[in-house]
Amino acid sequence: MTAHTPSTEPFRDPQLPFAKRIDDLLSRLTPQEKTAFLHQFAPAVERLGVAAFRTGQEALHGVAWMGPATVFPQAVGLGATWNPELVRRVGDAVSREIRAMRAKDDRVGLNVWSPTVNLLRHPLWGRNEEGYSEDPKLTSAIATAYTHGLRGEHPTYWRTAPVLKHWLAHNNETDRSTTSSSVRPRVLHEYDLRAFRNTVEAGAVAGVMPAYNLVNGRPNHVSPYLAEHLRTWTEEELLVCSDAGAPSNLVDSEHYFDTHEEATAAALVAGVDSFTDHGTDSSQIIERLRGALERGLLTEADLDTAVRRQLSVRFRLGEFDPGHDPHDATGEFDTPAHRALAREAAEQAIVLLKNDGVLPLAPDTRIAVVGLLADECKLDWYSGTLIHRSTPLEGLYERFGAERVEFAEGVDRIRLRTSTGAFLHVPAAEGAADEVRGAEGALDPALLRGRTDLPALTTDAAGTELALADWGEGVLTLRAPDGRYLSVADDGFLRASADQPGGWFVQETFRLEPHGNGHLLKHLGTGRHVRVSADGVKVADEDPEVFELVVAERGEEAVARAAAAADVVVVVAGNDPYINGRETEDRTTLRLPGQQERLLRAARAANPATVLALVAAYPYAVDPAELPAVLWTAHGGQAAGTALARVLAGDVSPAGRLPQTWYADDADLPGLLDYDVIGARQTYLYFEGTPLFPFGHGLSYASFAYGDLAARVGEGAVRVSFSVTNTGDVTADEVAQLYARAVDASVPRPRRELLDHRRVTLAPGATAELDFEVPLTAFAFWDVAQDRWRVEPGGYELLAGASSEDVRLRTTVTLDGEPTLPRAVLATGLAAAGFDEQRGIAIVDRTKVSGDAVTPEGPEPAELVYRACDFGRGVSQVTVEVAGEGTVELSLDGGPALAVLSPAAPTSGPYDYVSLSASIAAAGVHDVRLKLRGPLRLAHVGFSG
Repeated sequence: MTAHTPSTEPFRDPQLPFAKRIDDLLSRLTPQEKTAFLHQFAPAVERLGVAAFRTGQEALHGVAWMGPATVFPQAVGLGATWNPELVRRVGDAVSREIRAMRAKDDRVGLNVWSPTVNLLRHPLWGRNEEGYSEDPKLTSAIATAYTHGLRGEHPTYWRTAPVLKHWLAHNNETDRSTTSSSVRPRVLHEYDLRAFRNTVEAGAVAGVMPAYNLVNGRPNHVSPYLAEHLRTWTEEELLVCSDAGAPSNLVDSEHYFDTHEEATAAALVAGVDSFTDHGTDSSQIIERLRGALERGLLTEADLDTAVRRQLSVRFRLGEFDPGHDPHDATGEFDTPAHRALAREAAEQAIVLLKNDGVLPLAPDTRIAVVGLLADECKLDWYSGTLIHRSTPLEGLYERFGAERVEFAEGVDRIRLRTSTGAFLHVPAAEGAADEVRGAEGALDPALLRGRTDLPALTTDAAGTELALADWGEGVLTLRAPDGRYLSVADDGFLRASADQPGGWFVQETFRLEPHGNGHLLKHLGTGRHVRVSADGVKVADEDPEVFELVVAERGEEAVARAAAAADVVVVVAGNDPYINGRETEDRTTLRLPGQQERLLRAARAANPATVLALVAAYPYAVDPAELPAVLWTAHGGQAAGTALARVLAGDVSPAGRLPQTWYADDADLPGLLDYDVIGARQTYLYFEGTPLFPFGHGLSYASFAYGDLAARVGEGAVRVSFSVTNTGDVTADEVAQLYARAVDASVPRPRRELLDHRRVTLAPGATAELDFEVPLTAFAFWDVAQDRWRVEPGGYELLAGASSEDVRLRTTVTLDGEPTLPRAVLATGLAAAGFDEQRGIAIVDRTKVSGDAVTPEGPEPAELVYRACDFGRGVSQVTVEVAGEGTVELSLDGGPALAVLSPAAPTSGPYDYVSLSASIAAAGVHDVRLKLRGPLRLAHVGFSG
């Protein structure tokens, strides 16, 4: 047997181009080895000395799931900094910690599944914490910065390989694997694709992950957009990694294909290169791929294409050049610089929403800090384990001195009496280890189980006083005096065992359900009620215990006492990232949970000098009228409390800005599944109401003057400049924002649209001269009549200021552009999905491979409008391509029906189209109106004669 000699193999020669080396290695792999490479956990090929490889290392705001690491603010908080350079440094720190952790634990991967560039279209989306902004420009600026930090600066070798999530139009957790986002062409190009495109074109993206949902009736994992759009934006090989379990969903939940072989083959051909399914067990994916090959659904060339993309990433990561990889020994972990950066990021993420002069606090202020989050440093599903921890209470203690700070959490102190008169009792856990969930690291933390080494709850005559927190909609947590939360492990017993609520299936939440003269205690993780048995307290399907709630103290009472004795009250309110809003669960309302509203009212009644500090992954609809100051920050990571205290004290002037609109009421929101931001007037781009706080809003302890706005149209760009001067008394950051508005647009355009921004630090009296070069393409819209981008000629107003609504300077430039032309319907007809306006329409898949059609989304008739259709000298016939059953009614300019077309019988399936024709008489330019009735799919309308 010949020994393995790496030096003789071209794929190991660092002097050769990567492409030639990949060709060589690919030629040495057998079809069986190639097939095995397509699962998330690609096995080693020992005969070639090729190591095993895993796609997927979560690192959204720090290294996640693999144990202790530096924890930075949530992604939405990084978006609120409006500071790409800061975010680049965060990405750099995260990538260095990944390298350092991998040196000690090879389970840590270098293919990083971050960042999330889904736009924060709807504030009730459960994963709002993962995105950066509702605006494509800001999202791509922050995402580009983060990916450049993750990638590293070396021109050839990457420190980590970032994968963007989640392709495409994904903003709902409700039925997320079966719902379809109906995305019209303008929304697709101007909104959803834009954030991905700009980030990919910036050159530091290794791949994307398709989302669980469908777009226009077709699952994202077989999306033609992967080839039609994504892969045209870069010359780099992009690795498309499926989301977990999504390949199986194509058959099991979506029923899009009849067999897993068909589904897997379709996904691979569409562009999925790595299948994340069945955890570490690759056997089922391998079997499906082999079956697809045997049935002729795939060729070995299809395997080669996908494997080549994976190998391209692995070569860029230096795997095959250990002696040349510049990142091999550059790991840094929990360094002083990383700790300082975590604090800086947390400070820059804080947004001052309102301030009537109560802030900053004087050094001798007596402070009451109250609320369910006042002594919390919350983590989320994509966090690492804390090494350092700072809560608002701890930060205020440190900054103002413990003697000047009073604390009241605001929980209800209760005991639960059973029907026998005994109370629930938490036994002492003497000698038990103080474990933190996830501290040991896990490739899949969803598999982590609750503790069974602690004693189960019992009953006794005195009982144990529990801290009850209501997180909204009756969802409760119960905490024992030692700080552990009541939880349920696999054996069904209740224990005080969890350091925090958490996990994929949260086992620390309950609901008290009225029952007779008492309450049943329902455990939400199992859906079972609590029963008291001889062997302990457990959940069961029968004989639930009826409890009497004995209240020792209401939270409002403790809050009022603390507030009355203070100069200023800081109410810290918000969400727990694992409860009532998270991955798999959307929120139902913008309102604060009822218990937190009561605490806020109690504090305000006891002390008018009440500051509301919202620590949350989401916007809330709160009434700021009677509050002298309101702040918001996302969950700020390990330094959150220190950062908040420094801002409250005035050590740092707040300069975070809202990355999404804060609406005043639930009634202002569109439907969660309505993805038509244009038609539904969503986000700051189109919203016509009055927001609670607008996009880009944020106050400062300084004041700023804007001046000297100038704009000049040049070759390919508009050059804009203006000045910003600090007219205040403290050094502070200002986020200067530049927007545009088409003055006389022929189609609905944004009320204003962010072109660029700059975060600058200015000393008192200092002035910054800001220059922006805005490409003319930034003024374009997607012209559905011509199926391409077009800059419309005419005036464009440029607006400079401190938010989307706080506009300080205006000027108008005139762009030549291209004239508006009518639709050439004689030549191209009408693509059904290329409408200008619609009512009651859903866009669906024309075939399982490509193309769009439209159909009524409900039982009511649906309407479509196509503006300015040019029939020339005249037409005499209309032809429609339809499937299903129903009618298509055509009229012009709102007049009477000229034609009604209907299949003689239902077609055999949704993709079996027939052509129907009818006589009409039309000439010149008209608006075409179509009315659809019944479960009919319309793909195309043609005209002739």
